[in-house]
Amino acid sequence: MKTEKNYIDRTHTFGSVWSLAVLLVLIAVPLSFCINYNVWPTLKEIGSGLLPVAVLFYPTAIIEVIAYSPLLGAGGMYLSFTTGNISNLKLPCALAAMDTAKVKSNSEEGEVITTIAVATSAIVTTIIIAVFVLAFRPFIPRLTDPSSILSPAFKQVMPALFGALGASYFSKHWKISVAPILILTVIVIISGGIGTGVLIPIGVVISLAGAFAMYKLKLI
Repeated sequence: MKTEKNYIDRTHTFGSVWSLAVLLVLIAVPLSFCINYNVWPTLKEIGSGLLPVAVLFYPTAIIEVIAYSPLLGAGGMYLSFTTGNISNLKLPCALAAMDTAKVKSNSEEGEVITTIAVATSAIVTTIIIAVFVLAFRPFIPRLTDPSSILSPAFKQVMPALFGALGASYFSKHWKISVAPILILTVIVIISGGIGTGVLIPIGVVISLAGAFAMYKLKLI
């Protein structure tokens, strides 16, 4: 138990340090442009550009931390929020790894599995992107061109990914899948512009509430 606590404490320490380091690097990029070109935006200009983004993404960021942290664990959480692309890659990889290893989130085993899965995902993603960007650079404009026969396929990558991952969970736990699928479908029909980062936390809350209600009613 002491070893686990030491591990978690060290994870939070290193995670906080690296998160702060990444934040400083992100700030340093626009700051370097301002210094190099001696162009400094006013607070009014920053506010007018930041406000539309902040209204959507700041609440989403808070919701993601609350929704994803129990699933990713401490190590997986820091790695995911440092490397990014959580809902598209990191979270599906962590869930698939726990399902394959047959471990639960918020357990010692789950903590280790999610950390390894997220780290592996980040490394593999970086390598694959680097290799394919260099290899397919001459062909990508032709493949993604609206006149290309393959162009529609590039717009369905994420639905195909989440559909394949979700199908296995829906088939195993179809009773608790009905409510979130129906409600999220209605939300998307009413307002199709809602991002994935907002829909996933909403789906998590609906799934938990629906599963709890079904458990109380002895339906599962």
